[in-house]
This record gives sequence, structure tokens and C-alpha cells, in this order.
Amino acid sequence: MEIRFKDISAMDDKLVNTSLPLLSMHGTSLYRDFFKRGLDILFAILSAPIALPILAVVALLVRRDGSTPFYRQLRVGKNGKEFSILKVRTMVPDADSRLAEYLDENPLAKREWETTQKLKDDPRITSIGRLLRKSSIDELPQLWNVFLGDMSLVGPRPMMVDQKELYPGLAYYELRPGITGPWQVSDRNETTFAERAKYDTTYYSSLSFKTDLGILGRTIGVVLRCTGY
Repeated sequence: MEIRFKDISAMDDKLVNTSLPLLSMHGTSLYRDFFKRGLDILFAILSAPIALPILAVVALLVRRDGSTPFYRQLRVGKNGKEFSILKVRTMVPDADSRLAEYLDENPLAKREWETTQKLKDDPRITSIGRLLRKSSIDELPQLWNVFLGDMSLVGPRPMMVDQKELYPGLAYYELRPGITGPWQVSDRNETTFAERAKYDTTYYSSLSFKTDLGILGRTIGVVLRCTGY
């Protein structure tokens, strides 16, 4: 079975229309255009002594589960530039074929996938992978992407290349994707993929050090409650 992405960008034209004036009216921001990148680099460097030992333990656990610990995947970055995101492997090796088979046999799951681009009951995720996702530990390798400049500590959820045609907004392309962000700390399990554009547009128009600090604070709550997805 071939997995086809349903074009859901037309499902919410309002998101597209409201994003246009915001992008044209929002001028230069000292924090967004200059200081934010410096803070990203500083945080990536300072967090390395903590993140690396955790990742070493995680790598051993994933290896025992029968999978290679890390993998790279193409994502869409600022200005539409593609980059390789680094992640802890949380899925079975044959994830694509497993998903295709599952969606083919489950019409309700297929509808859920087409609407949200995720599954609450995902058959691809391993037992250790489920724990890593709930605790958001699988996101730690992306600190390397932050250091390289592909990503930011706070920003839009990194979008897969195949999802570009589904995204009905513009704000995403003006920002570096984030390890965490407004969508990640929201009621994300209940939102559609198209609604991500609304979070990204609002974040772009209100971006400041205070905004990022607030999102980081809420992220700590998500991690402590293990409500990641």
C-alpha cells in the first residue's frame, strides 16, 4: 500500500489569510533576528554535559530493544531549506510498511492520520520508544541541530518534507523549527495538523524573550507530567 497525504490545507483557509498580514507587518526584531540565536548556542553548549550521559544510557536501552539507537530524517527548516534532524529511534525498523498495513486495515485510524498526521495508538512505536516519547527524551539529540543552526530551542514543530503541501500558513518558513514550541505545550493531542499554522503565526507575531521563557517553563511541566507525544 502506498501512503498518500491528503491535502488538508483547504480545510482552514482562515489560517492562510490571517498569516499573511502578520508576516508583512512584523518588522525587524532584535531578539528574534540576533539574540535568540546566541542564546540557542549557549544553551546547547551548557546542556551538553547533562544530555550526553542521558543519551548514552538511552542508546544502550534502545540497542537492547533490537534497534539502532539514533537515526536521521529530512525535515523542513527556515526559508524552506531541508535539513537532517537527529532523533532517538522510538519505532520499529519497518515503520513505514507497518504504518501502511495498519492504515489499510483500520479506516478510523486512517482518518485520524489524515487529519492529525499522528496516531494515539501507533503500532510502530516500541515499548521503550513509548516511554522516551512520553518523557520527551527522544528530542535530546536535536540539541546538536540547535548548535548547527538548523533548529532553535523554541520554535515551530519540525515539519516533514511530505507535509509541506498540507501546511496552510507562512509563519513556519520565517523561523527555525524548535525542540519545543507553542504547539508542543498546547492541547496538541486534540488538534489537527492544519491548526499548527495558527500556533506558528501567533508565536511569530508575539515572539520575544518573555514568550520563549514562558514556553520553556511550560515545557518543563510537560516533561514532568510525561504528557509528550
